[in-house]
Amino acid sequence: MSARRFVLAAVAATATACSNPSPLDHVEAEHDAPRADRDKGFDFAGTLKKIKDGVEKPGFYEAPEHSADFDASKPHWSVLKLSGDVVERASFSFTGGKGTELRVVIERLRGLAKDDQLTGVVLRVGDLHASVPDLVELRSAMHDFRAAKKQLRCHAENAGNASYLLLAACDQIGIAPIGDVAITGPAAMSIHIKGLLDKLGVTADFIHVGAYKGAAEPLTRDAPSKEMEETLGAILDQRYATMVDIISTERKLDPDAVKGLIDRGLFTSDEAKAAKLVDEVSAFESFRDQIGAPWTTIKLDDNANALGAYLQLARFIGAMPADRPIGDHVAVVYAIGNIVDGDGGGELGAREEIAANTLVAALHALGRDSGVKAVVLRIDSGGGSAQASELIWRAVADLRKTVPVIVSMSDVAASGGYYIASGATKIFALPDTLTGSIGVVGGHIALAGALAKLGVTTFPIGRGKHATMMASYAPWTADEHDLIETSMKAVYHTFVDRVATGRNQAWDAIDKIGQGRVWTGAKAKELGLVDELGGLDAAVAAARALGKVDAQAPLELYPSTPTLRDVLHSFGAVQAPFGLHVFETALDELDPRIAASAARLLELVMTFRTTHVQTVAVLPGWSD
Repeated sequence: MSARRFVLAAVAATATACSNPSPLDHVEAEHDAPRADRDKGFDFAGTLKKIKDGVEKPGFYEAPEHSADFDASKPHWSVLKLSGDVVERASFSFTGGKGTELRVVIERLRGLAKDDQLTGVVLRVGDLHASVPDLVELRSAMHDFRAAKKQLRCHAENAGNASYLLLAACDQIGIAPIGDVAITGPAAMSIHIKGLLDKLGVTADFIHVGAYKGAAEPLTRDAPSKEMEETLGAILDQRYATMVDIISTERKLDPDAVKGLIDRGLFTSDEAKAAKLVDEVSAFESFRDQIGAPWTTIKLDDNANALGAYLQLARFIGAMPADRPIGDHVAVVYAIGNIVDGDGGGELGAREEIAANTLVAALHALGRDSGVKAVVLRIDSGGGSAQASELIWRAVADLRKTVPVIVSMSDVAASGGYYIASGATKIFALPDTLTGSIGVVGGHIALAGALAKLGVTTFPIGRGKHATMMASYAPWTADEHDLIETSMKAVYHTFVDRVATGRNQAWDAIDKIGQGRVWTGAKAKELGLVDELGGLDAAVAAARALGKVDAQAPLELYPSTPTLRDVLHSFGAVQAPFGLHVFETALDELDPRIAASAARLLELVMTFRTTHVQTVAVLPGWSD
């Protein structure tokens, strides 16, 4: 049975149940009715509630979900867990999305701050992975929570750079015995695989336009260039300054003393307390029980009830329309991942990639909706296809004729990510955002040598001087290099022109700060590439002000909650790039973390087989 047929079969019974006499307008009434009346139809909401309660109820050997004296109608504390990857939009799967959405955590804290019976939250922080810009936004929400006269106590078994910057925003910090605190400072890991390619007989045939455009350096050089080292140094300087400022301010320590602590790097739990990095060393249960008040464990999703599950399922199978705001509102459009040509994985794939046709269609649809008074374009992308970036730029320009378009840059909005932002009404970035990289890279992976080692020989034949140029697995000739470079220079000229027009600056001025150079958000503001330093909240506030939308009006989010139609349309949309199997054996021999980074790099670079000219920035991995 095909995946498509399997999904249809799996939801068929559910769809039938939804059409039985259990209409949405009397779910609650039916649930409260006498048993004899309920037996007249299928109690779908009641069944969902029983399943939910059964799944969520702790087992005999598991920790209780609340204290014995807990009463929701009386003053109490809540216990909330936070761990794993913090992302912009969680990827979709039938077993649950990947990552915890930043917006979900922030909105949860805001909702808890309005609970009159809530005294405070005990935040249990696990192995957390988040970018510095995301941490800054999350910390801001934590400060707002405390400003609402709610207490925030945080506990961790161990804390690394990312976890500790989050913990520092709490009223009190607890660390488990024999745990450790590692504030080693920001670091970058550049992975170069030219040696691996040479070993396999693969040639990385690439050209850059822009002195600092080093997207292909990991494939063409054995080590970072001086320009790349300069760029990375500036980024690390900004992140180091952010770290020192946060710790010194939150823990009331002298900045020079904090620098000394960072130089030391690793602290046992007792040493961390002595250094005033934490307030208490204790197991989580002891730390929690010291509040001396009733408590209950809560989840990030505060809509997990029978009616909410019914609505979600009905929307998933198409029995109800999408949940969109009524009346004047602001739409937040997430543009996440590599920028690619075509449809990509449709709206479902829009959680992990920026497909030109898919995003352009969504922007045009929002422009036709009279209820959308402003749009926030939230970007987290290192770019990709130059043509796709141009098409999205044009869609943003068309949308701007109708409503204000405000860009909110997340962790990265560089190269093509900056291209699609450059024409916005206003651009927001965080100090540690990576942006700019106004440059172009072009080329392809020449696999002829590697294929020959496998016993595969290719013989491209054509008519016309350059007939086999795009089909060949061999490196380009000098003449072909000139053709590609001419095309790249034309793209670079257009890229700079788009930025100069959008930022109201001279072409030469943008060219001077372009050249593929990556800037931090703080420096980009000085250079005029962004307008304001601030996160998504600041961008939404600006959009509401410009669009004259009430501050209490709900937001529309794109991509929206996935539906069955989205799932069916996504089947077969993602395929491994041809030729990547050549590297599989070699990657298996590497450390898993390095192998994963190398595989992601190779997948990106293999896209050059069909998209030879790209506005893309390839940046090293950053330590948490």
